[in-house]
Amino acid sequence: MRERLFPRSYQTVAAARAFARDTLTAWDVTARQADIVLCVSELATNALRHGVPRGRAYRLRLLNFGCCVRVEVHDSGPGRSRILGRPHGNGLRIVEGVSDLWGVLPRSPGKVVWAEFHAEE
Repeated sequence: MRERLFPRSYQTVAAARAFARDTLTAWDVTARQADIVLCVSELATNALRHGVPRGRAYRLRLLNFGCCVRVEVHDSGPGRSRILGRPHGNGLRIVEGVSDLWGVLPRSPGKVVWAEFHAEE
């Protein structure tokens, strides 16, 4: 597992992508790397738009289970992730399209939005 805390700034999305790429490379995970990095970008952006209050940060956590990689973005805000089908951006629709599983876990405070990517055979 690797994780990093990012301050509330849209400039951190590029840093989150780089952190994910570096982590996946260190783990020698090449399959689906582009999808995983895209998911990191969308989840970080979503957290900044809907979940990270001023003066707070979001946590990006990457877990490698061998059979799959899990991406988690933790935020401390009360905002809820937009529900698919409702008008707004396409971030979670993209996450749904590129990941094998995804979901939202409420926590106090905030939530964890996660996505899993199974190893290709």
